Amino acid sequence: MTAPEPRPPLAARPAWVDVVLRGTRSARADQLSRFEPPPGHGRRSAVLMLFAGPGSGAGPDGVDVLLTERAPTLRAHAGQVAFPGGRIDPDDAGPGAAALREAYEETGLRPDGVTLLAELPDLYLPVSDYAVTPVLGWWHAPSPIGVRDPAEVARVVRVPVPELVDPANRFQAVHPTGFVGPAFRAQGLFVWGFTAGLLDRVLHLAGWEREWNHARLHDVPPVPDPPPNRSARA
Repeated sequence: MTAPEPRPPLAARPAWVDVVLRGTRSARADQLSRFEPPPGHGRRSAVLMLFAGPGSGAGPDGVDVLLTERAPTLRAHAGQVAFPGGRIDPDDAGPGAAALREAYEETGLRPDGVTLLAELPDLYLPVSDYAVTPVLGWWHAPSPIGVRDPAEVARVVRVPVPELVDPANRFQAVHPTGFVGPAFRAQGLFVWGFTAGLLDRVLHLAGWEREWNHARLHDVPPVPDPPPNRSARA
């Protein structure tokens, strides 16, 4: 069994980590999303916003964020891009532990290589009726990652932040339901919905956002047909 990665002292963290923290740790829920969970909402989940990057510099150059693409066979949010995460189980010691557990189950991420930095305010996903706690993490010791269960996850991608903030990759996504919201194209992914909205706000609060054309509209692409003989998963 490999020895756990030593956790670096927070004083040794790169300058860009402090930039992200300064911008986000005091953020209110209404600065991150249009939707807040009802008081005392019992259906709770957590997502891991995991950033990795060079050991110096305050800007986004060299920084990336971990995203997954959900399998097209899933009944809920099929084919959508998401942060690793899921439901908070009774055995989890809070949102951070749940986000790390789910990230390991989805991507093989080693939790001992992650420093959890902050829990952001709970947000609400009306379509699935979950209160979601975004957990900020610094990937101080990146480890190999990949798809662990193709029935759940189609792709695991480290997406460069400079690619996300490039104005050429920014637009508003339009869904047949009437939803319109910020979106990104990066690494072959079409990022929209809750994930794109949260990314948009965190990049803005960190001061990394570049001016982009909010009048550019792109339809959300249809979910690809799942391969035959594959049962749907929740």
